[in-house]
Amino acid sequence: MTYRHILPAALACCAVLTACTSHGADGTPGSTPPASATGTPSATASGPAGGDAPSPAEPAGTGTAVASPAAPAPKRCRTSDLKASLGPDHPGAGQRDFALVLTNRSPRACSLYGFPGVAFVDAAGDAVTPDPERTTDQPPQRVTLAPGADAWSALSYTDPAITGVTTVTPRALLVTPPDETAPLSVRWTGGQVSNTGKASVPRVSPLRAGSGA
Repeated sequence: MTYRHILPAALACCAVLTACTSHGADGTPGSTPPASATGTPSATASGPAGGDAPSPAEPAGTGTAVASPAAPAPKRCRTSDLKASLGPDHPGAGQRDFALVLTNRSPRACSLYGFPGVAFVDAAGDAVTPDPERTTDQPPQRVTLAPGADAWSALSYTDPAITGVTTVTPRALLVTPPDETAPLSVRWTGGQVSNTGKASVPRVSPLRAGSGA
């Protein structure tokens, strides 16, 4: 066989070997890639072993009890909700002791917190004594008044006859509920009160529940 007959045969043989290599399945270069490399997901890529898809997540808060909001506190008692009165004197150890009473005359509950404002006035409504002082031995507390219920503040002072101070007899008391500016007028029946601010100075306590009787 001459050289020109051998060369075409060799080239044909190489072509056959190349075609066989390009379609191999043994992972050598040129072999067909696995299905997962082509962008097509495999059957086991979507979930855990066994092929089961994961269950959907439970919505946040499912099954959690929601607490009911607390009932709102009653609104503050306004001057127009109240009436004022003066309890009887309960003297003792040279002291004069009265109860300033605030009564809820409105159809709704309301609350009081702190000290009432108090002023001794004459017939014209002018103050005739220094303002009473506040006690410091009792902390204020919130008092809720149902319709018709009372709160009271102790009004006390040393009998002016003991201390020998000059006095005046007021015509009325102006009692202002806490955080209000409009007062309630109460006729004063307690007699003479010091007008010096030096001794026998009246003192008032924080409001508390009841009538002080």
